[in-house]
Amino acid sequence: MELVEGKYLEYKDRPLVREGNTICYGDKTEKCFLLLEIMSTKVDEISGEELPDKILIQIIDSNDPNKIIKQGDKSGLYDAFSLGLVWLERELNTK
Repeated sequence: MELVEGKYLEYKDRPLVREGNTICYGDKTEKCFLLLEIMSTKVDEISGEELPDKILIQIIDSNDPNKIIKQGDKSGLYDAFSLGLVWLERELNTK
């Protein structure tokens, strides 16, 4: 993946970018970053809005984007992002 110049939404001082069903979080100059892929959606019974349901969570090596360090899945974007943040912080804090 190439670095793209510009302004991004940031969360906890790291870029957070969404394109289609892919959400990328993290600084690609660090050793790894978080990638969330929305695999399916569901319609909210109250609002009628379409919401992310099944999310693939991956920690990706910044030097080799084909190398997946850790992978899993969760239902719901909040739970997936929360778990992904924990995985990312743990990986960034290991030597």
